[in-house]
Amino acid sequence: MSTRDGMNYAPQGKPNPVCEKGEFRFAAIGLDHGHIYGMCNGLIEAGGELVWVYDPDEAKVNAFRTKYPDVKVARSEDQVLDDSSIHTIAGAKIPSARADLGIRVMKHGKDYFTDKAPLTTLEQLQQVRETVAQTGRRYNVYYSERLHVECAVFAGQLVQDGAIGRVVQVIGMGPHRMNLSSRPDWFFRRSRYGGILCDIGSHQIEQFLFFTGARDATLISSKIANYNHKQYPEFEDFGDATFIADNGATNYFRVDWFTPDGLGTWGDGRTFLLGTKGYIELRKYIDVGRDPSGSHLYLVNDEGEFHIPVEGKVGYPFFGQLILDCLNRTEHAMTQEHALKAAELSVLAQMNATVVES
Repeated sequence: MSTRDGMNYAPQGKPNPVCEKGEFRFAAIGLDHGHIYGMCNGLIEAGGELVWVYDPDEAKVNAFRTKYPDVKVARSEDQVLDDSSIHTIAGAKIPSARADLGIRVMKHGKDYFTDKAPLTTLEQLQQVRETVAQTGRRYNVYYSERLHVECAVFAGQLVQDGAIGRVVQVIGMGPHRMNLSSRPDWFFRRSRYGGILCDIGSHQIEQFLFFTGARDATLISSKIANYNHKQYPEFEDFGDATFIADNGATNYFRVDWFTPDGLGTWGDGRTFLLGTKGYIELRKYIDVGRDPSGSHLYLVNDEGEFHIPVEGKVGYPFFGQLILDCLNRTEHAMTQEHALKAAELSVLAQMNATVVES
């Protein structure tokens, strides 16, 4: 189950603690995007203890406390960073500010868990890589369209089990609803949100790398456009890109802000996996015209055709794995290189995109 209003999309699963109470203590800094609720939900369900919250906007903090009434409100960011009992800082600041916060967090001896897009420039990427190397801390990323969607989790298990053979192509479609009146000013500023391919495109690139098992990819082409929001000249409401992975797999994805009001959720997100022995389609948030619930998986292989409703059945193992990685200094939830490679390719796709004039 989840809140389905786009910016505040906050999946909730069944509690599945991997540690004892108090063993993993975390805090939230930066409440600019509603994804912070999904991030905190996931960590709490896996056994994490939410201790502190800090944001300079009192209204955001008050709203946060209605969801998490036991959290303590910090007077400053430093009050949280100086607490030696905190293992990880979760943050959903404005995209352009996420890297700087992460660097401060890691230099204070803590791991960082940031919303996507985790950074917006190659300069930030280099600074993050250097800080990770210097401190030995982790820069973890909430790529929610795979990590917090049960059919995507199940698809990963099927791929690992060889249900469709080798994955040779991934096609992703990530439409979003504008909810124009609820969007803050930074949402329309290119230097702050990073551009459509850097922002919501990062989900698609991360999924491509994961499902194909690729370590790297080459950008073939990318495009961006502002078709229908000319009153915001720095905004992009359409983007797409094509990649070839280092293992030969290919990718095409499209992201946009054109979800119509008649759809029962914020976006009809789809992912298509083509394998050498079958294919999978993910209908992540709705089975349009058929079922308002999310997490529908369609599988076709040599054994037949299957429709598998997954919502409420698989859970979200990433969060427990992340907690154990932080405690044990392992890399089972997601490798550091994978998290940052997806970010790097997102920035490159944005930087090299052809601007479509309309």
